[in-house]
Amino acid sequence: MGNSFFNRLLATDAGVSPLALRVPVGIIFAAHGAQKLFGWFGGYGLEGTGQFFGSVGLNPGYLMALLAGAVEFFGGLALVLGLLVRPAAAALASAMLIAIFAVHFSKGFFISNGGYEYALALFAASLSLLFSGGGRYAVDAALAPRSNGAR
Repeated sequence: MGNSFFNRLLATDAGVSPLALRVPVGIIFAAHGAQKLFGWFGGYGLEGTGQFFGSVGLNPGYLMALLAGAVEFFGGLALVLGLLVRPAAAALASAMLIAIFAVHFSKGFFISNGGYEYALALFAASLSLLFSGGGRYAVDAALAPRSNGAR
């Protein structure tokens, strides 16, 4: 049972296409996570992000910032590497749904007004990777056989 679950978790029949999505989306997520966790790239770090999260009702703000930052940073790295792509993509999609409804939805669609279009695009990319898996050029593909038995 455990081995079968692990194989299903890592298996992918997708070819090269997920690579074109995984790497740039993973870089974007990892950079945003680094802003939240470490204050890199002009971010506010855990303290500032936690205060913001608290101000929009995501309490306790510091803990929520830690969770969001960790999901984005480590999930983004996982996408870049192609390691545990499906669980990473599920966590990232969930984070984007929270961002859309807790922060951006009330501001409308367009990002120029603080809207949800960018978060929606990242949600869609994450959802696509959740369905496809990491593809042929992913660590996952090396760890588990493809469902058709080919390597």
